[in-house]
Amino acid sequence: MLSCSHTTIRFGGLVAVNDLNLCVNDKEIVGLIGPNGAGKTTAFNMITGVYKPTSGTILWNGKDITRLKPHQITRLGLARTFQNIRLFSEMNVLENVMVAENLRNKVNLFESVFHTPAYLERERKARENALALLARVGLESHAYDSATSLPYGEQRRLEIVRALATKPSLLLLDEPAAGMNPQESADLMVFINKIRSDFGLSILLIEHHMQVVMGICDRMYVLEYGNTIAEGTPQEISSNQKVIDAYLGSDNDDVRREGD
Repeated sequence: MLSCSHTTIRFGGLVAVNDLNLCVNDKEIVGLIGPNGAGKTTAFNMITGVYKPTSGTILWNGKDITRLKPHQITRLGLARTFQNIRLFSEMNVLENVMVAENLRNKVNLFESVFHTPAYLERERKARENALALLARVGLESHAYDSATSLPYGEQRRLEIVRALATKPSLLLLDEPAAGMNPQESADLMVFINKIRSDFGLSILLIEHHMQVVMGICDRMYVLEYGNTIAEGTPQEISSNQKVIDAYLGSDNDDVRREGD
């Protein structure tokens, strides 16, 4: 479905991601991991159109999306979340999801200002779809609560649901377990597997909680200083000496902490 071929991005003299070759297949969960400053979020930003690669190609179902804008890429079926929760704090849970529903609604200025019958009908359908989606993921009881009043783990889940409202085929999750306690992380693993099966999605995720990423991924890529140093199953990655050195340092290096 997704293929990054020899994708590189430079910021001045800094090579943030170098010659990235990555693919995600249908209904597959793929992890992207690496120590601090490895280039993981930069890779996400290239895939989703936030940054334009200096060289290389990004294909989505055979279509070149390398130079498309973020909203164009989202309409094709790629949706993402971010490291930091970005809910609309002034909106309730339902309204946050309805924002994403409106991605595919074609409303002109006249209809928006004067609330024409066509506009009201689209809003009604968007509300119905958002409520149905919240029910599918167990958040319907919070529909009219302020989004930021939810517990932290539920806010993370809502952000994922908002991305689901764009009707993606590929969901990109940037550190979905960040800030979660062990129970919340375990619940998140169940939730991600459930949405993969219920919605027929492929998922690409960045994650530093090794229990999470090892527990749910089919395959993994490991970046270090913008370079891919390993690819394989969680079992292969966990025993790869290059990966161990990248996270813990070689015998002559200081121990490095995980982060991004």
